[in-house]
Amino acid sequence: MNAIHTALPSDYDRITEVWEASVRATHDFLPDPAIQALRPLIREVYLAAVDLHVYRDAAGRIGGFVGVAERRVEMLFVDPHLRGSGIGKRLLRHAIDVLGATALDVNEQNPQAVGFYRHQGFVITGRSPLDGQGQPYPLLHMALPGTTTSPS
Repeated sequence: MNAIHTALPSDYDRITEVWEASVRATHDFLPDPAIQALRPLIREVYLAAVDLHVYRDAAGRIGGFVGVAERRVEMLFVDPHLRGSGIGKRLLRHAIDVLGATALDVNEQNPQAVGFYRHQGFVITGRSPLDGQGQPYPLLHMALPGTTTSPS
């Protein structure tokens, strides 16, 4: 049965694979050295820093994941082979309905993600010229209307 479950540390290798495949498919503005530098941080630091949930298919294979901290979606990635199948929407609804997420940041240079979040009801509330690592990849701050948020 396809379902969303709390991630386990034993899932981190697969989650990191999904993250990298998704980033390579959607973040064409990121050079390979930036992805390589982020990969160990994702695996060793960032996954453990969020309330992390995975989408598993009927065979138990992880097809996507979402991480929430302090009511913010900090990460949401879907295996690129499964994009368009509704997994991202299910993970985002889980983040909102179960984990209480009301805000997120998205790379401005990833128009598909910006469009996805807009379609799911998020509105742009601000912009930062640098990403969370201080790199020149602008972020759009987004939130659900009527919620109070603070920038990340």
